[in-house]
Amino acid sequence: MKLKRITQITAVLFGSVGAAGLPLVAFAQVATAVQPAAEKPQGSPAAAADAQTQVIVTGSRVAAGSSSPVPLTVISQEKLQDLRPTTIADSLNTLPVFSGSRGQTSNPTATGGTGGGNGVANQLNLRNVGPTRNLILLDGRRVPPTSIGNIVDTDMIPQMLVKRVDVVTGGVSAVYGSDAITGVVNFITDTNYTGFKAHAQTGLSTYGDAAVNNTGIAVGKDFADGRGHFVASYEYRDDQGVLKRSERPWFHQPVVAGAGTTASPYLLVDNARLPNSPFGGRINCGATCALNGQYFATNGTLSPFANGQPVVINGATIAGVQVGGAGGYLDNNLKAPLESHQFFGRMDYDLTDNLSAFALISGNIKTNLLYQDPLTINNVLLSSNNAFLAPQYRSQLTAAGINTFRISRLVDQPTDFNPDAGTRFNPVAKSNQYMFTGGLKGKLGDGYDWNVAYTRGQSTLQTTLRNNVNQQRLAAATDAVVNPATGQIVCAAAISNPGAYSNCLPIDLFGPSASSAGSLDYILNDTRYQAVTYLDDIVADISGSPFSNWAGPVTFALSGEARLQSFKSTSEARPNQFANCAGLRPENCIQGSTLEWRQTFAPVSKIKQSVLEAAIETEVPLLKNVAFAKMLSVSGAARYTKYDTVGSYWTGKLGTSWVMSDELRFRGTVSRDIRAPTLNDLNQPASIVVTPTSDRLTGTTATVQQISFGNPDLTAEIGQTFTVGLAWKPSYIRGFTATVDYYNINIKNAIVSTVGFGDVFQNACYDSGGSSPYCALQVRPGGFTRTPADMAASNAATAWYVTPVNIGQIKTAGIDLELGYAGKVFGKSINLRGLAAYQPHILYIQPALETVDQGGVAFGSAGISAAPTVRLTGMASVQLTEQFRIDIQQRWRNAMKLGASGVWSDNHVRSYGQTALNLSYTMPDKRFGNAEFFLNIQNLLNTDPPLASASGTVSFPGQFNGFALTDDPIGRFFTAGVRVKF
Repeated sequence: MKLKRITQITAVLFGSVGAAGLPLVAFAQVATAVQPAAEKPQGSPAAAADAQTQVIVTGSRVAAGSSSPVPLTVISQEKLQDLRPTTIADSLNTLPVFSGSRGQTSNPTATGGTGGGNGVANQLNLRNVGPTRNLILLDGRRVPPTSIGNIVDTDMIPQMLVKRVDVVTGGVSAVYGSDAITGVVNFITDTNYTGFKAHAQTGLSTYGDAAVNNTGIAVGKDFADGRGHFVASYEYRDDQGVLKRSERPWFHQPVVAGAGTTASPYLLVDNARLPNSPFGGRINCGATCALNGQYFATNGTLSPFANGQPVVINGATIAGVQVGGAGGYLDNNLKAPLESHQFFGRMDYDLTDNLSAFALISGNIKTNLLYQDPLTINNVLLSSNNAFLAPQYRSQLTAAGINTFRISRLVDQPTDFNPDAGTRFNPVAKSNQYMFTGGLKGKLGDGYDWNVAYTRGQSTLQTTLRNNVNQQRLAAATDAVVNPATGQIVCAAAISNPGAYSNCLPIDLFGPSASSAGSLDYILNDTRYQAVTYLDDIVADISGSPFSNWAGPVTFALSGEARLQSFKSTSEARPNQFANCAGLRPENCIQGSTLEWRQTFAPVSKIKQSVLEAAIETEVPLLKNVAFAKMLSVSGAARYTKYDTVGSYWTGKLGTSWVMSDELRFRGTVSRDIRAPTLNDLNQPASIVVTPTSDRLTGTTATVQQISFGNPDLTAEIGQTFTVGLAWKPSYIRGFTATVDYYNINIKNAIVSTVGFGDVFQNACYDSGGSSPYCALQVRPGGFTRTPADMAASNAATAWYVTPVNIGQIKTAGIDLELGYAGKVFGKSINLRGLAAYQPHILYIQPALETVDQGGVAFGSAGISAAPTVRLTGMASVQLTEQFRIDIQQRWRNAMKLGASGVWSDNHVRSYGQTALNLSYTMPDKRFGNAEFFLNIQNLLNTDPPLASASGTVSFPGQFNGFALTDDPIGRFFTAGVRVKF
């Protein structure tokens, strides 16, 4: 079925459905969203005027008011680096409000919808309902996306000058615009920093790998007699990663076998092997052939295959997988290597006492490396006279009248051009991310503040697909013959078509290391994909208090925004680029069907999306200093948003803050929020990934095309969020604070990726007897019924479709708890902080499908990651002496299910916890720049993550998964370094 037809079917069927830091900061910081800004440099004429009114607001544009009803978690930059001196995303992901974030230890992927060119970029995810549903801000302004999927790679953030991070865990689209359904993450920079600071650190795992080196500097200084100020920073990071999953002793290639039915429930299998694809190659020449089933344990010599233990479920042996034995396995990277150069500069200048200008530039030049599958030879047909086959085997086949045979194997050996990766598919993602912002801010009259700013963002992602399989060359190289003129082994095509194949190097497939480096380099080539994302954003706002009522000043803010986002890409390996199979074996190369490249990207001509927005926000005090309320106020916001792609929408927020006393405050909000489909959701052309998938109808596993494409008929999804909470600071427990918040999020018209090979979509199709619309997501020669004819291996699926559609709801609810204590115990300063998140359900409700609950589940389809029901983080800091401090962090998650659907033999992943320790010593001699030496140990007890995997992985042990993404796969990690400040 054509892609256009698939898009039409899904649109018709589904488009209309649903028309934080270690010491607890001051109570005011935790309990309210309005934070005092850093003071102006001394000497600035505007400093005195700003002192009373300048604030940094997160969750609101209203610049006055006593408190915000929006739940807020605040964490300082110093404590982020003390607890986890790595990327800022890694540090933030220790907070329980984050779940399902992607990063360097995510499943390595570059192609397809999940990869998007770089699937290991640091992507923050609030509540595990998708990184596109939370908004990333820098000083209250939208950070430009770094990919077509509207994802912000947080490596863009200038870590050296981040002062704190505010995490709002409630819908605020009415304040900040689209995408803020689950909240915002606001990185607040220290724009008034004065002085010089630097750090240098190095780290190594307990296994002697995963080395990380990091250095950085930052400066800040006044100029023009204090009217101006500038800050700048640079940071370099070199993270070597872990190149193979087998480099950890606990990793034993776990997969999930079975069909997920009562007759064949899912079963987690450890130490899985692929008996049909050993590293040396296994021959299939028919049941009557004497060599059938033997394999090349050594180069050129056949041996009886050493079988492992069969996988048996309810008395039935699962084909294609064994436990142990001589079968092959994959070995993808465990942690993707990263190298980055991060820089930031900002300057502001007071033009008059009431007018100032600022400009900033921020950038990140980064490279991620991914190591994926080795060269896979899947059932390739060879001549019985193949020149590399030993004479005795050729004679046996000829004597038996066998002219051809098939071979399957994994080729995992070094090549000349790519010695680290060997033959493994090796995407190299280079990101050049830049952001420029310039603006003016000033005062009008008595107490009105205004701002106007322009942001230009540009992100260029160049993904080089190293070791991409040229399938035309593979077909030519496997047909090896002896040239009668020279007696040399050559490609048959080099004799029949020397013009096209004069440089063809034949490949020897008969043995673990039989293939020459030259022949592998001939087959494995580099192809390049380049994508450029642009953002032009103009924002203006004015805020102030036009009048006061009996309870205090009534404040308001008006804002407007015009935003233009555009994208374009080029590709050397395209999904409509087919191999020229003339003169090649038709069994290995089918004209008009075999793609030239195994992994492809589709080029995109320039596409764009423009947005116009206008918003109003206000806070109105109702009561002040009465018997039951020290302060009671209500706040509201409304925003009108017009997209040139998906139409116009209204969003709104209504909140209340009830300060009963200095000890107790209640807060609550209701909001309507939106997330518009991304440019990729709407316009993605067909992108093809060739990978093994499990066919639930025929019970077979085959390497077939997964075809992803966009849906231009998508509309925005609508979020409805309700939060209610309290903050408590009892006077009789000095230094103690507590906050608790309940949230409920209901996303209607949700944009969900329909994945043809996903278990729920396959089962819906077969359960319906072929009448389900989800059957349109797969291609097979016969029907979709559970009859013997349709369940035959000859009816296996030949392609799967993946496309986004508006087909239902996402619902989740939970409770966040935060406890803190700051004081002295036995004369020692101590800070304690505990954070907890309870999120029992994440429901995906879709028509004609079973409701899927990802709450408490380790794996899901389309990149959905682990979502423990209970997530805990505890922190303690003790200043033992004036110079020596110790910090401890403990993280824990509860046990989870492996999967959310299907029948399982044992659907369980045990609970997991890990401890981090930081030791810090500050030099008493300040001539050395207040030097601080530290030793940080992550995963102090070297706790191994429990083995885990997802359904559908039986055909690729060692490729993906193996552990839940919330767990630490690296092991005990030491970081030593020094920080200086002048």
